[in-house]
Amino acid sequence: MNQSFPPLGRISKAVIPAAGLGTRFLPATKATPKEMLPVVDKPAIQYVVEEAVAAGLSDVLMITGRNKRPLEDHFDRNYELEEALSRKGDDERLSKVQESSDLATMHYVRQGAPRGLGHAVLCAAPHVGDQPFAVLLGDDLIDPRDPLLARMVEVQEREGGSVIALMEVDPSQIHLYGCAAVEPTLDGDVVRVTDLVEKPEPAEAPSNYAIIGRYVLDPAVFDTLRETEPGRGGEIQLTDALQKLASDEKLGGPVHGVVFKGRRYDTGDRGDYLRAIVRLACEREDLGPDFRAWLRRYVSEEM
Repeated sequence: MNQSFPPLGRISKAVIPAAGLGTRFLPATKATPKEMLPVVDKPAIQYVVEEAVAAGLSDVLMITGRNKRPLEDHFDRNYELEEALSRKGDDERLSKVQESSDLATMHYVRQGAPRGLGHAVLCAAPHVGDQPFAVLLGDDLIDPRDPLLARMVEVQEREGGSVIALMEVDPSQIHLYGCAAVEPTLDGDVVRVTDLVEKPEPAEAPSNYAIIGRYVLDPAVFDTLRETEPGRGGEIQLTDALQKLASDEKLGGPVHGVVFKGRRYDTGDRGDYLRAIVRLACEREDLGPDFRAWLRRYVSEEM
């Protein structure tokens, strides 16, 4: 019989690491944070905050770095712009401008040096305290019609410990991700994680279950991260800390995975970023019909 670790309380806090340099998008990210690159007409980071709020996590801590001030400005009020729109009677755009500042209670802390995802998560310890919390990576946008995070919160509150999001990928692509060895449970979309490897070679991967950018973590992960030595790339890897938790439940409960089969938009790669924009634009009621018609003509006439 598996031992169950009761959750410590209702999850309300989300952590969004956003200190990366965005080197894959240079020169666009020389002066603009990659998280602020638009996906149709909203910056990518707003989709992520909206996802956290939709799952009931209204307290958001963003881990930032140098040149990330535009993130704070985006989620703050812009009184001059709001006043100008109000004078014009442009209520629709005014509502859109105010939406981002009203989404959640936002907090910010700087990661002094880019020492890896594990170190970024550790920066959240004073804010999070002793409660379970979620981590959302900004490169992965999850379609709001597929409530992955809400399901992960549900599993964590039932099972305790930590929960990671998993997705089956082609084995040839597993070297791009953290990889999980798993055992089935009675829930079809939930697995028990027995081991984790950061970006293994395909021949050494324990499965084709890749970790994607959503986590719900037990606060015990902080103690484990403090003792985790730099790993792949000379950085402190969150995957390495979770591997320790998975191998020894006494450290902080079990590690489970929710297998996601929904719609995910990867904005961390230039090609996938463009594909994400096309997909989301096609599905918009206000843009989709005209854009899809143009896209069909373009493909048939120009390609």
